[in-house]
Amino acid sequence: MQQPQLHYYDIGTGVVAFSTTRHGGYSTGSYAGFNINRYCGDQEEDISRNRKALCTLLGISDERLLMPHQVHQTRTALVNEALLALTERQRREALEGFDALTTNLRSVCIGVSTADCIPILLYDHAHHAIGAVHAGWRGTAARIVEKTVAEMTAAYGTHPEQLRALIGPGIHLDSFEVGDEVYDAFAQAGFDMPAISCRKEKWHIDLPECNRQQLLAAGLPPTSVSVSPICTYQHAADYFSARRLGINSGRIFTGIMIVA
Repeated sequence: MQQPQLHYYDIGTGVVAFSTTRHGGYSTGSYAGFNINRYCGDQEEDISRNRKALCTLLGISDERLLMPHQVHQTRTALVNEALLALTERQRREALEGFDALTTNLRSVCIGVSTADCIPILLYDHAHHAIGAVHAGWRGTAARIVEKTVAEMTAAYGTHPEQLRALIGPGIHLDSFEVGDEVYDAFAQAGFDMPAISCRKEKWHIDLPECNRQQLLAAGLPPTSVSVSPICTYQHAADYFSARRLGINSGRIFTGIMIVA
Protein backbone atom coordinates (compact mmCIF):
# COMPACT_ATOMS: atom_id res chain seq x y z
CA MET A 1 0.00 0.00 0.00
CA GLN A 2 1.23 3.48 -0.93
CA GLN A 3 1.13 5.21 2.45
CA PRO A 4 0.38 8.94 2.23
CA GLN A 5 3.05 11.25 3.60
CA LEU A 6 1.41 13.71 5.98
CA HIS A 7 2.57 16.96 7.51
CA TYR A 8 1.42 16.88 11.13
CA TYR A 9 0.58 19.85 13.38
CA ASP A 10 0.72 20.22 17.13
CA ILE A 11 -2.63 21.84 17.89
CA GLY A 12 -3.22 20.20 21.26
CA THR A 13 -3.32 16.91 23.12
CA GLY A 14 -6.00 14.43 22.21
CA VAL A 15 -6.23 15.37 18.52
CA VAL A 16 -4.46 14.49 15.30
CA ALA A 17 -4.11 17.38 12.82
CA PHE A 18 -2.39 17.21 9.44
CA SER A 19 -2.17 18.21 5.80
CA THR A 20 -1.56 15.70 3.04
CA THR A 21 1.35 16.24 0.67
CA ARG A 22 1.77 15.18 -2.95
CA HIS A 23 3.83 12.20 -1.83
CA GLY A 24 2.50 8.67 -1.40
CA GLY A 25 -0.78 7.51 -2.86
CA TYR A 26 -1.92 6.20 -6.22
CA SER A 27 -2.96 9.19 -8.32
CA THR A 28 -0.99 10.05 -11.46
CA GLY A 29 -0.15 13.02 -13.65
CA SER A 30 -1.18 16.39 -12.21
CA TYR A 31 -3.01 14.51 -9.43
CA ALA A 32 0.10 12.64 -8.28
CA GLY A 33 0.45 11.17 -5.93
CA PHE A 34 -2.15 11.63 -3.17
CA ASN A 35 -5.59 13.14 -3.81
CA ILE A 36 -8.98 12.31 -2.25
CA ASN A 37 -11.01 15.13 -3.81
CA ARG A 38 -13.73 13.70 -6.05
CA TYR A 39 -14.58 17.06 -7.61
CA CYS A 40 -11.37 17.91 -9.48
CA GLY A 41 -11.25 15.28 -12.24
CA ASP A 42 -9.13 12.52 -10.72
CA GLN A 43 -9.85 8.83 -11.33
CA GLU A 44 -12.37 7.34 -8.90
CA GLU A 45 -10.33 4.16 -8.49
CA ASP A 46 -7.24 6.15 -7.46
CA ILE A 47 -9.28 8.31 -5.08
CA SER A 48 -10.76 5.22 -3.42
CA ARG A 49 -7.34 3.64 -2.97
CA ASN A 50 -5.98 6.89 -1.53
CA ARG A 51 -8.90 7.15 0.91
CA LYS A 52 -8.34 3.58 2.02
CA ALA A 53 -4.63 4.26 2.62
CA LEU A 54 -5.39 7.39 4.67
CA CYS A 55 -8.09 5.63 6.70
CA THR A 56 -5.70 2.77 7.43
CA LEU A 57 -3.07 5.24 8.61
CA LEU A 58 -5.62 7.02 10.83
CA GLY A 59 -7.17 3.80 12.10
CA ILE A 60 -10.73 4.64 11.02
CA SER A 61 -13.30 3.28 8.57
CA ASP A 62 -14.10 5.11 5.33
CA GLU A 63 -17.42 6.57 6.49
CA ARG A 64 -15.56 8.41 9.27
CA LEU A 65 -13.40 10.38 6.82
CA LEU A 66 -15.48 13.41 5.83
CA MET A 67 -14.95 16.27 3.41
CA PRO A 68 -17.66 18.57 2.02
CA HIS A 69 -18.17 19.62 -1.58
CA GLN A 70 -16.99 23.20 -1.19
CA VAL A 71 -18.51 26.11 -3.09
CA HIS A 72 -16.62 29.19 -1.80
CA GLN A 73 -19.43 30.29 0.51
CA THR A 74 -19.72 30.32 4.31
CA ARG A 75 -22.01 27.47 5.38
CA THR A 76 -20.91 25.13 8.16
CA ALA A 77 -22.13 21.53 8.52
CA LEU A 78 -22.28 19.85 11.93
CA VAL A 79 -21.13 16.23 11.79
CA ASN A 80 -23.13 14.02 14.15
CA GLU A 81 -24.13 10.38 14.51
CA ALA A 82 -27.16 10.88 12.26
CA LEU A 83 -24.89 11.98 9.42
CA LEU A 84 -22.58 9.00 9.93
CA ALA A 85 -25.58 6.63 9.77
CA LEU A 86 -26.41 7.73 6.21
CA THR A 87 -25.35 5.81 3.14
CA GLU A 88 -22.26 7.04 1.29
CA ARG A 89 -24.42 8.70 -1.37
CA GLN A 90 -26.62 10.34 1.25
CA ARG A 91 -23.57 11.66 3.13
CA ARG A 92 -22.20 13.23 -0.05
CA GLU A 93 -25.55 14.88 -0.71
CA ALA A 94 -25.77 16.08 2.90
CA LEU A 95 -22.33 17.71 2.63
CA GLU A 96 -23.01 19.42 -0.69
CA GLY A 97 -22.43 23.17 -0.65
CA PHE A 98 -20.59 23.53 2.67
CA ASP A 99 -17.16 25.07 3.24
CA ALA A 100 -16.64 24.15 6.90
CA LEU A 101 -17.28 21.15 9.12
CA THR A 102 -17.44 20.83 12.90
CA THR A 103 -17.87 17.84 15.21
CA ASN A 104 -17.42 16.66 18.79
CA LEU A 105 -17.33 12.97 17.86
CA ARG A 106 -14.24 10.90 18.50
CA SER A 107 -12.47 8.96 15.75
CA VAL A 108 -14.10 11.06 13.03
CA CYS A 109 -11.69 12.89 10.72
CA ILE A 110 -13.15 16.07 9.25
CA GLY A 111 -11.26 18.16 6.75
CA VAL A 112 -11.25 20.50 3.80
CA SER A 113 -9.68 20.41 0.36
CA THR A 114 -7.43 23.17 -0.98
CA ALA A 115 -4.87 24.00 -3.63
CA ASP A 116 -3.89 27.63 -2.86
CA CYS A 117 -6.97 28.45 -0.78
CA ILE A 118 -6.45 28.58 2.98
CA PRO A 119 -7.33 25.62 5.24
CA ILE A 120 -7.96 26.38 8.92
CA LEU A 121 -8.25 23.88 11.76
CA LEU A 122 -9.91 24.71 15.09
CA TYR A 123 -9.70 22.82 18.39
CA ASP A 124 -11.77 23.50 21.49
CA HIS A 125 -9.98 21.48 24.16
CA ALA A 126 -12.45 22.45 26.87
CA HIS A 127 -15.48 21.04 25.03
CA HIS A 128 -13.64 18.47 22.88
CA ALA A 129 -14.88 19.93 19.61
CA ILE A 130 -13.08 20.53 16.33
CA GLY A 131 -13.60 22.46 13.12
CA ALA A 132 -12.15 22.51 9.61
CA VAL A 133 -12.60 25.55 7.36
CA HIS A 134 -12.00 26.19 3.65
CA ALA A 135 -11.22 29.87 3.09
CA GLY A 136 -10.66 30.91 -0.49
CA TRP A 137 -10.58 34.61 -1.19
CA ARG A 138 -14.39 34.78 -1.40
CA GLY A 139 -14.87 32.88 1.85
CA THR A 140 -12.17 34.92 3.52
CA ALA A 141 -13.75 38.20 2.42
CA ALA A 142 -17.10 36.91 3.71
CA ARG A 143 -15.44 36.06 7.06
CA ILE A 144 -16.10 32.33 7.03
CA VAL A 145 -13.71 31.54 9.88
CA GLU A 146 -15.39 34.06 12.17
CA LYS A 147 -18.74 32.51 11.31
CA THR A 148 -17.43 29.01 12.02
CA VAL A 149 -16.20 30.07 15.46
CA ALA A 150 -19.70 31.43 16.12
CA GLU A 151 -21.21 28.15 14.94
CA MET A 152 -19.00 26.23 17.37
CA THR A 153 -20.06 28.55 20.18
CA ALA A 154 -23.71 27.86 19.39
CA ALA A 155 -23.28 24.09 18.95
CA TYR A 156 -20.78 23.19 21.66
CA GLY A 157 -20.57 26.15 24.03
CA THR A 158 -17.13 27.03 22.70
CA HIS A 159 -15.41 30.05 24.23
CA PRO A 160 -13.15 31.62 21.56
CA GLU A 161 -10.44 32.34 24.12
CA GLN A 162 -10.16 28.57 24.68
CA LEU A 163 -9.75 27.74 20.98
CA ARG A 164 -6.54 26.89 19.23
CA ALA A 165 -6.26 27.49 15.50
CA LEU A 166 -3.93 26.37 12.73
CA ILE A 167 -3.83 28.19 9.42
CA GLY A 168 -2.44 25.61 7.01
CA PRO A 169 -0.52 25.74 3.73
CA GLY A 170 -1.95 28.06 1.10
CA ILE A 171 -0.92 30.81 -1.26
CA HIS A 172 0.94 33.69 0.43
CA LEU A 173 1.19 37.42 -0.15
CA ASP A 174 4.11 37.42 -2.62
CA SER A 175 2.39 34.89 -4.89
CA PHE A 176 -1.26 35.91 -4.64
CA GLU A 177 -1.65 38.53 -7.35
CA VAL A 178 -5.24 39.73 -7.76
CA GLY A 179 -7.30 42.11 -9.83
CA ASP A 180 -8.81 45.36 -8.62
CA GLU A 181 -12.17 43.67 -8.10
CA VAL A 182 -10.70 41.31 -5.48
CA TYR A 183 -8.91 44.15 -3.71
CA ASP A 184 -12.15 46.15 -3.73
CA ALA A 185 -14.08 43.19 -2.25
CA PHE A 186 -11.78 43.11 0.76
CA ALA A 187 -11.82 46.88 1.14
CA GLN A 188 -15.61 46.96 1.04
CA ALA A 189 -15.70 44.15 3.64
CA GLY A 190 -13.86 46.44 6.05
CA PHE A 191 -10.43 44.85 6.16
CA ASP A 192 -7.34 46.84 7.14
CA MET A 193 -5.96 47.00 3.60
CA PRO A 194 -2.46 48.34 4.44
CA ALA A 195 -2.05 45.35 6.78
CA ILE A 196 -3.20 42.69 4.31
CA SER A 197 -2.15 43.95 0.88
CA CYS A 198 0.59 45.54 -1.17
CA ARG A 199 0.83 46.94 -4.67
CA LYS A 200 3.39 45.61 -7.14
CA GLU A 201 2.44 45.45 -10.82
CA LYS A 202 -0.94 44.42 -9.45
CA TRP A 203 -2.45 44.10 -6.01
CA HIS A 204 -1.37 41.25 -3.75
CA ILE A 205 -3.50 39.99 -0.83
CA ASP A 206 -2.25 38.17 2.28
CA LEU A 207 -4.94 35.51 2.79
CA PRO A 208 -3.30 33.85 5.82
CA GLU A 209 -3.07 37.22 7.57
CA CYS A 210 -6.69 38.03 6.68
CA ASN A 211 -7.80 34.85 8.41
CA ARG A 212 -5.46 35.38 11.35
CA GLN A 213 -6.99 38.81 11.90
CA GLN A 214 -10.47 37.28 11.82
CA LEU A 215 -9.55 34.72 14.45
CA LEU A 216 -8.21 37.48 16.70
CA ALA A 217 -11.38 39.51 16.11
CA ALA A 218 -13.40 36.45 17.08
CA GLY A 219 -11.65 36.39 20.45
CA LEU A 220 -8.74 33.98 20.07
CA PRO A 221 -5.51 35.06 21.81
CA PRO A 222 -2.62 35.72 19.40
CA THR A 223 -0.60 32.93 21.01
CA SER A 224 -3.37 30.44 20.13
CA VAL A 225 -3.14 31.02 16.36
CA SER A 226 -0.41 29.32 14.33
CA VAL A 227 0.28 30.05 10.67
CA SER A 228 2.02 27.61 8.34
CA PRO A 229 5.02 29.14 6.55
CA ILE A 230 4.31 27.02 3.46
CA CYS A 231 3.20 28.85 0.33
CA THR A 232 1.60 26.30 -1.97
CA TYR A 233 2.49 28.27 -5.11
CA GLN A 234 6.15 28.30 -4.13
CA HIS A 235 6.15 24.65 -3.01
CA ALA A 236 4.07 23.02 -5.74
CA ALA A 237 6.37 20.01 -5.87
CA ASP A 238 5.19 19.04 -2.39
CA TYR A 239 1.73 20.66 -2.13
CA PHE A 240 -0.90 21.07 -4.83
CA SER A 241 -1.25 24.56 -6.31
CA ALA A 242 -4.01 25.26 -8.80
CA ARG A 243 -2.19 28.38 -10.00
CA ARG A 244 0.90 26.31 -10.78
CA LEU A 245 -0.70 23.06 -11.97
CA GLY A 246 -4.07 24.21 -13.31
CA ILE A 247 -7.51 23.46 -11.90
CA ASN A 248 -7.37 19.90 -13.28
CA SER A 249 -4.96 18.78 -10.58
CA GLY A 250 -5.05 17.32 -7.10
CA ARG A 251 -5.96 18.92 -3.81
CA ILE A 252 -4.43 19.01 -0.32
CA PHE A 253 -6.60 17.51 2.41
CA THR A 254 -6.17 19.25 5.75
CA GLY A 255 -7.86 17.26 8.48
CA ILE A 256 -8.36 17.00 12.22
CA MET A 257 -9.63 14.17 14.43
CA ILE A 258 -10.31 13.76 18.16
CA VAL A 259 -8.54 10.62 19.33
CA ALA A 260 -8.83 10.87 23.13
